[in-house]
Parts: sequence; C-alpha cells; structure tokens
Amino acid sequence: MLRLTLLLIFLLPAGCSSFADEASATLVNTSYAEREDVQQFISEMAEEGFDAEMLQNTFVAARYQQSIIDSISRPAERTLNWDKYQDIFLTERRVQAGVEFIDTHRDAFEAAEARYGVPIPVIASIIGVETLYGRITGKYRVIDALSTLAFDYPPRSKFFRSELKEFFRLTREEGQSVLEPLGSYAGAMGYGQFISSSYRSYAVDFDGDGIRDIWNNPVDAIGSVANYLSRHGWERGGLVTVSARLDRELTDNVFNVSLKPNLSVADLSTLGVLTDVLLDGSLDVSPMRLEGKAGEEYWLGLNNFYVITRYNHSKLYAMAVFQLSERIQRSLSN
Repeated sequence: MLRLTLLLIFLLPAGCSSFADEASATLVNTSYAEREDVQQFISEMAEEGFDAEMLQNTFVAARYQQSIIDSISRPAERTLNWDKYQDIFLTERRVQAGVEFIDTHRDAFEAAEARYGVPIPVIASIIGVETLYGRITGKYRVIDALSTLAFDYPPRSKFFRSELKEFFRLTREEGQSVLEPLGSYAGAMGYGQFISSSYRSYAVDFDGDGIRDIWNNPVDAIGSVANYLSRHGWERGGLVTVSARLDRELTDNVFNVSLKPNLSVADLSTLGVLTDVLLDGSLDVSPMRLEGKAGEEYWLGLNNFYVITRYNHSKLYAMAVFQLSERIQRSLSN
C-alpha cells in the first residue's frame, strides 16, 4: 500500500522529470479545467453519473505540483541500497513508537490478528514504515497529486487517470470532500497509505461505525492493512524470510531475479545456497542478495515476504517491514 502503498510507494523509471521542467512554470498557472484532456475526463465521469459542474469546479481548484513530478521520478527504493535504506526505518524511535501504538490499540490489533492471521508486529510495522504510525501521512492534496500525475506525467498517466477516477468514486462512497483529503506525492492516503483503488478494494470498517476511515481512524487502518495482506495470500503462521549463506561460488545468477518465489529450496541447495533453518526442499523461495552494513547479505524470501511486496513492489521495503516487525516483537517480549 501499501505504499501501496504503494501504495501503496511506486517504483517508476528514474530520470523521468526532465520532460516537465520547461513547461512547469506555465502549468502552475494553468487551470486544469481549461484543458481538452481534462474535459474528456470530465465527460467520462459524467457518464458514470457524476455531476459535471462539480467536476468542473474541482478541476478549477486542482493545481499542478512540480515537486510531485520530481519526487516520483527518484523513489528511495531505486536510489538507495540496503545499507542506507534500512537507516530510514530501522531506528529505535520507530521501534518504540510501534510498541506504544500497539499498546494504545491492543484490542484492535488482537482482533485483526485473530481474523486475518497476520501477526501484530507485521501490521504495526507496515503502518510504521508508511507513516510513522499515522504521524506523517502526506502533505499534498490528493486531487493535486492525482491530477498532476494523470495529466502531466506521461510515463504512468494511464495508471494515474484510473486512480483519479477511483478517487472520485471513493470520496462519493465515503461521503468525503474531493478537495480535502491529503496524502503522498503518489496520492496514497491515511495511516496505511492506500491508493484509491486499494482503499475501495481492501479498506474495512473495523470498528463497526459504518465508515471505512483509514484517513483518521487507526482501528480501521489496522484492520485494513491486515485485510490487504490476507487478501494477497498471507499464510497464517508462515515464515517471512530466512538468512542464507553460500558454501561455494555460484556460476548461475539466481539472486534478485524475481520477487515472487521461483526456485525450490532443494535446487538452491544443490547450487550451494544453504540456510540454518530447516525448510521443505520442495518449497519455492526468492533468493536475494543485499548490500548490507557488513557487506553482502543473502536471504530467501518466502510467500509472506512476497505478500509484503504486493504492498510495495520492493525487496528493500519488504525487508524493512520484516526487520522492523522483528525488533518490535523483541521489545514487546521484554
């Protein structure tokens, strides 16, 4: 999410901001409502039953943001290795804040774990990585972010036009003003940073008040994150990832090939990739090599690791979530 996260946070081609640099000054002062492509969008939404005047007024108020183009063109997952990336999230502050967040909402966490099978520390660490437990949920109006990306970011305009439509549907369903919600530069919202389509598909009314509010309600956010992971195939009681080692130099490049488990433990063993944890030889895993603090690290990602990458399509992100959850669990146990 989560992320998407995101996401959902998206992994997009680096260096895509140059096309907008020359035009940015003009775009800042141009109303989206005056543009032909936006008028076409308004017509499409009006066919769904949206009020054309409301849509027109919304795009009069929407604003292009060059800083959004700049940010989405260089996400941390592309610019940092594991050595530096982990420093952002694996901090004592984030661990202790996670413990406090769990203690404050203990009933909701226990209910989410029981219903969806996702461990409490994993749910918390997703929210911790995304927004520091709701403290940093984004400074951009979602309408500005999605309009900028839908109409002025050609590499992903089709995707973000779809998300913009989803945002209009979402705000109508949840009784929200389309101009008020704030989020990330990619239009992700709330504690868990759901994009609009994920919000509509996976957010749940976990406190039973009749509203799915992950913007402001931590209980709904906790249930929604757990539901997202469960719906993407989380295995109750399953491992996430295990460390590995090499007993000889490999001639085949098997690392970082796929986020999805694609090689069996038995096949990797014959290649010299070993682990101290006993795993079923028929189990498929995703071998990873990361540049860590002490040099190269080797890991085997299991199904639950892959599920975390459905929230954000990055092995660095999933590893940060996993290791933060491990630290939170240790602190809870002390």
